[in-house]
Amino acid sequence: MSTEKNRGEWGSRTGFILAAIGSAIGLGNIWRFPYVAASNGGGAFLIPYLIALFTAGIPLLILEFAMGHKIRSSAPGVFAKLNKKFEVIGWFQTLIAFSIATYYVVIIAWSFSYLFFAFTGAWGADPKAFLFGDYLKLTDSPMNLGGLNLKIVVPLLLVWGINYTVLRMGVKNGLEKANEIFMPLLVVALLVIVIRGVTLPGAMDGLDYFFSPDFSKLTDPKVWLAAYGQIFFSLSICFAIMYAYASYLPKKSDIVNNAFMTGLGNCGFSLISGIGVFSILGFMAHTQGVSVAEVSTAGVGLAFIVFPEAINQLPGMNGLIGGIFFSTLIFAGLSSSLSIMEAVVAAISDKFNLTRVQALNRFTLTSGLLSLLFTTNGGLYILDIVDYATNQYGIVIAGILELIILGWFFHLESVRTYVNELSDFRVGKWWIWAIKGTSFILTVILALKVKGEITSPYEGYPWIALGVYGLGAMIIITVGSFIMTKKKESKEFENNIYHDPIGNHLELDLDE
Repeated sequence: MSTEKNRGEWGSRTGFILAAIGSAIGLGNIWRFPYVAASNGGGAFLIPYLIALFTAGIPLLILEFAMGHKIRSSAPGVFAKLNKKFEVIGWFQTLIAFSIATYYVVIIAWSFSYLFFAFTGAWGADPKAFLFGDYLKLTDSPMNLGGLNLKIVVPLLLVWGINYTVLRMGVKNGLEKANEIFMPLLVVALLVIVIRGVTLPGAMDGLDYFFSPDFSKLTDPKVWLAAYGQIFFSLSICFAIMYAYASYLPKKSDIVNNAFMTGLGNCGFSLISGIGVFSILGFMAHTQGVSVAEVSTAGVGLAFIVFPEAINQLPGMNGLIGGIFFSTLIFAGLSSSLSIMEAVVAAISDKFNLTRVQALNRFTLTSGLLSLLFTTNGGLYILDIVDYATNQYGIVIAGILELIILGWFFHLESVRTYVNELSDFRVGKWWIWAIKGTSFILTVILALKVKGEITSPYEGYPWIALGVYGLGAMIIITVGSFIMTKKKESKEFENNIYHDPIGNHLELDLDE
């Protein structure tokens, strides 16, 4: 493993919390959570959502914070410490992060373009035609890539430049300082959107649609699975990030409180985002004389089509509000992309005892070249399919494997004792059962997803496209995990991980 002096360390608890929350807060908080909540019972959805937070989200954060902090390694090192043959799971999680980082930067690049478009009004009266035609120059088929789109390549280079510069500066002077800037700016920008949104005519109709509780939905198992799925996907758990972040914590760090602050901070941001999004959707529905449900959507359509349409209809300050909205996407995207990249850089550095800059250079060169694939004229199709495969299948499979190994085959009581010795707030045995129970919930989510896929292919894409890009990405990640595991590690990694695997006695050694 990298020597202790090569490993970074957070300069303050506040810096770590901001970075952890920044990792959890991403584009999905803005363009996915509000739609999921509104379509699954509105205000009533908050009941299963908060239950999922306290029974799955925060317990998993505690687990990953504890393992990363104690073992002081990235995901491959954590799993190798349990048992050498489990290192592959750590690499599986790490390569999922690699995959997400490679296309996530492209969405941030779009946001930079649209920040400029907001002030120039470039998207005109038909934002949908502008996005797919003028900007993306989208081809007619996922199998028709066309050529590189320089309108995307240029801002993509900017995004890579920002991420590379921050990560090169290290944990304390790079990641921590960046999040101390990005997170306050993100909150301020979001509050401006909320304040402007709730003062628009029709805003209350949007908020009524968002918050009005439909308690009959609470008897629908799919609503509960949606709540657990949203918590699981939004907290940056089970794909290597939180292991790496926790490994940089000072030895005497409060694990439990950090996990609660991270989880609650992320969910609080999601709720505020929902208020901003649906107040503006309410205004848009009011202007067009339609129901809020008719203009409600999620994902790329919400950010780059519906919101530009709403901005066009604002009675004033159109460019300013548009610029602020796309600034929220940029800040949320950068804080998340930094954490995703850090998970990969830390794993490479730990395994091969490379300096931070050496590991970062290798990652940036490889991921940067691959990201150009998503800037082609057919790039949106590939991005959509790869994102679906990695998020809906890859992360869930990684989570199931993690929870089965840690929850059912290792001595979680020792982990609970470890975190309780460090934390002001102690967790009881409920935490152990929460970890075990979440493994069943994720298995059900995966089974239902596979069942639905057989009857209705994702977004109606042809099977060949889903196979080449979606299944292909998962095969590459899986094979790559075994290759990285088999690669010869440094002597430092071998001495610190393999010579004293805690899996031999199924518990963490609590002695420093």
